[in-house]
Amino acid sequence: MRLPAALWLVIGILILDRLSKWWILNIFDLPARQDVAVLPFFSLTMVWNRGISLGLFQADSEAGTWLLIAVISVIIAVLAVWLYRVREGFLAVAIALVLGGAIGNLIDRFLYDGAVADFVRLHAFGFSFYVFNVADAAITFGVIALLWDALRSPQKRNNTSGRNSLGG
Repeated sequence: MRLPAALWLVIGILILDRLSKWWILNIFDLPARQDVAVLPFFSLTMVWNRGISLGLFQADSEAGTWLLIAVISVIIAVLAVWLYRVREGFLAVAIALVLGGAIGNLIDRFLYDGAVADFVRLHAFGFSFYVFNVADAAITFGVIALLWDALRSPQKRNNTSGRNSLGG
């Protein structure tokens, strides 16, 4: 995947994330409704997350919020440089997913006093997954793809070295 295509993926994720949050907050007005059952396994539930994924590392103070923003900004910069340097398509998609999601959630932290608007809740058989948004989903799929790429990399290198698996 060439860099411009990867950047379009980042922009697409940002647009989907911003539009979904705008609609949920301003048109559907989920903060006033708090929890709306949509399907037996899917609800719209308003949560203001001051931490990172799964609600970890809650930044309840102003200093904590700015520290979290600084760490996320460094991660975004590292991902941007990595995306610029990568030449393999699958890896570029994975990085672009994480980058687009991270930027989307960083924008929230500036707009919503250090919090991220989460609203998608999946649940079944008495078990409820964490509440997330479009940016979180992109980050999750991107991280899974990065892990997959890391696990397949040794095999990928062996297969591209000019030899097949039978030593030929």
